[in-house]
Amino acid sequence: MRFKLDENLPAELVGDLSAAGHQAQTAPEEGLTGAPDPVLVERARTEGRVLLTMDKGIADTRTYPPSQYAGIILFRPPSSAAVQF
Repeated sequence: MRFKLDENLPAELVGDLSAAGHQAQTAPEEGLTGAPDPVLVERARTEGRVLLTMDKGIADTRTYPPSQYAGIILFRPPSSAAVQF
């Protein structure tokens, strides 16, 4: 699979995904740090990548209908302090 990681996820996940046989890029690698949600989501869509994010706004299926994307995966840990990467 092909993934795009939002800037709010650790870049180290690229290595983990690559080790599992996937292609992965981060938003910062592509100069998308601080990019508005629609820009990031559209880039993932045009590249056919599944977007991994912690941004609840991107998970709004009314704004980003699932049928139009390879996938959008929202991570919501119980608290950011509990996240262990």
